[in-house]
Formats: sequence, structure tokens, C-alpha cells
Amino acid sequence: MEHDFWGQQTRDQQNEYIEMLKILGSLSNLFSDNASPYLYYRAHENLFCSSFDAKNLSRGDVSYDATKGKMGIGLKTFLNNNGRTFQKVAEFNNDSDKIRSFKNVEDIVHTVAELRNKRINVTQNMVDTEASIYHLITREPGRMNVYETGMDLIDINSIRIPKKQGKNTIKFEDKLNEYSFSLSKNTLLKRFDTTEQNRIITFNVEILENPFDFLKSLQPKIVTSETSVTQEENYIILPLYSPREGKVPERSGLNQWNAKGRPRHHDEVYISIPSWIHREYKDFFVYSRERKTSTESAKDSPSFDVELPNGRVMNCKVAQAGGKALMSNPNKELGEWILRDVLKVKPSNLVTMEMLDEIGIDSVKLTKKSDDYYYLDFVETGSYEDFQENSV
Repeated sequence: MEHDFWGQQTRDQQNEYIEMLKILGSLSNLFSDNASPYLYYRAHENLFCSSFDAKNLSRGDVSYDATKGKMGIGLKTFLNNNGRTFQKVAEFNNDSDKIRSFKNVEDIVHTVAELRNKRINVTQNMVDTEASIYHLITREPGRMNVYETGMDLIDINSIRIPKKQGKNTIKFEDKLNEYSFSLSKNTLLKRFDTTEQNRIITFNVEILENPFDFLKSLQPKIVTSETSVTQEENYIILPLYSPREGKVPERSGLNQWNAKGRPRHHDEVYISIPSWIHREYKDFFVYSRERKTSTESAKDSPSFDVELPNGRVMNCKVAQAGGKALMSNPNKELGEWILRDVLKVKPSNLVTMEMLDEIGIDSVKLTKKSDDYYYLDFVETGSYEDFQENSV
């Protein structure tokens, strides 16, 4: 089945997952006095990936939280209530002006639907998947439940919009799902059917009355056990646009193939490295650490491997005068991936800021594992500006 992730996992993996969920749920009184167990979403993401040997995508801002094989997975946990609740599936803060510019409900709904579909499609392109699902853990007094359902594209041709609408909320549906869009919060919600007939499995969770006593009892074991110090994540964020101009330059960066001068391959691009990055993060690149002047050429800087969201490893280097560019080797490899595989831009077509705004991504996050190995992930619009503000 297209949406059957659970059934494809081993019994041992399923049992480990359930047992760990029981343990996490048992500590609920650390955070809440609700009769339903508590599950922090980050803990859920890490547990899911650990139990099922899935790739964790939490470093980036994409529609999936994890992938395994050719399947993209969105993870959600919420109170079950009546089994027919609306839950947030997308946020469009950076598109609010565009959405609010429309005067009628139909234009708003179709725009939101198109934006939603583009984000799912781009995520699928980034990580090279063929199917998309939601894996759900719902919570109710004394127990948790497992559900799975498709992460469907909105079928624009079958959209139906009721005439009666609330002041700040627009409800609509297609042939597969019901949706609700909040005009005040710029969020899209989807109704999830977590009634009993769709449940995969349910299990009891015993909540410890006083989890602090339990944790205190573990103190002697913790003191005598071997511990490791986890290093703080070492990363930078690089813009896919010109921060000075507020747009994607027509002849540099993602449009470097369009630069004047020598003939260039249509996949020739680079990702800009602002000069302040080398100054403030001197140990991030070998080039930054060893350069003698701020304008020194990066021609002979060492190459390093960069792991992409789909697991592919690309050889890259800091390039050009002042180390202003992150480029692949060969150069066209990065452009082929970003322009053709991810953005689906046809050769000779310019990348624009409008394209990036529509998918909600305008920057990349480069995380350092070592001097010769990094991870690259796409991050949401506004991330570079926040990073610079908190760094300089």
C-alpha cells in the first residue's frame, strides 16, 4: 500500500518504538497534569528516526520530518479528542501580503492550495521520494494510538467552498480532505480522521504519579555511568538571494550561468558566502581560518564533501576572490541539482525571488561535521536575516 509505512517495518522496530513511547509518556507529569500522556514533538522525531532507522530532516525547513527509502514522512502528535480534529499542516507568513491582496475567497483558496502543493513537490524533489505520508501519534487518557494517512496534494480541480464562512477562517475541501485556512494566523489546517476504524494500533501508557522521585532514583547510576559531551551544532546560513538588493541577481548566484563574458554551461551556479561569514566564523571553512587578507583568492582552498537532503554527497569548495562563493566540483553539478531537480527551472530561465517566496525557502543551512564534511539543508524564508542579526 502507498501509505503503509508501519507494515513495512520489522516487528522488533515496531515494539521498540512502542516501548519507548510508553517510557516517554510515563514521564508526562514532568510537563503536564493532563490525564492524556504528553509527547514533545522533537522527542517524537528523534525516537521515530532512531527506532526505524529513518533519516532525520529536522535540520531543514521542509514538508517532511523524516525519510526512509522513497517515502517522505510528516510526524504529528496531538490529542485524539473526537477523532476528527483540524491540525496545522502549513504556514504562509511570508506569503500573507499576496494572499490578503485577493478580494474573493476563491482566489485565496486556490492560491493557498497552489502554494501548499508547490512546497510538497519541492520537498519531494529535494529528498528524492515517491510517496508522502503523515505518521500520527494521538493521545487520550491512559493511552496512545498510531495512525497513518496520505500527505496528499490538494486536488485543485475538485475544490468545493461552502458559501457560509467565518470572519477569519475559510473552510474548503477537495475529493480527499477537508481544510481550514486561518486568515489571521496564515496557517492551513487539515482535518485528520483518527477514529477507531482507521487506527493501526493502540497501547496503554501508565503515567508516573511522581516522575521526579523516579529520576532521583536514577542519579547514582547516572553519576557512575560513562557520559559523552555532545558538541554544539556548528552551522552557518547562506542566502540564495542578494541581501543588499532583496532579490536573486540576474547574473550571479543561482543565475551565474547568465553572467556576461565567457560562454557558460546552463547549470553553472554558486551559493553566495557573505564576507562577514568568514570574519565571524573563522574556523568554519579552512579557507576562512588560513586566509591572510579579506580579499585573498580561494583558488587553492581545499575541497570538502557536502551531504544533500537526499543523502547524495557532492564535492564542493569555497571559490572566487574573497571566498564569496560555495561551488561544486564540477561546477554544473550543484546547478543541475538546485535548478533542475529541486526547483524544476528549465534551462535559460532565470530564478527569481518570487519563485523562492512561493516555496517558502530563500536560504540554505550548512552544518559542519568536520573540515572535510558538511550537511546542506534548505531553510525557510527569513532565516538568513535572523542568522545575521544574531551573529554580527
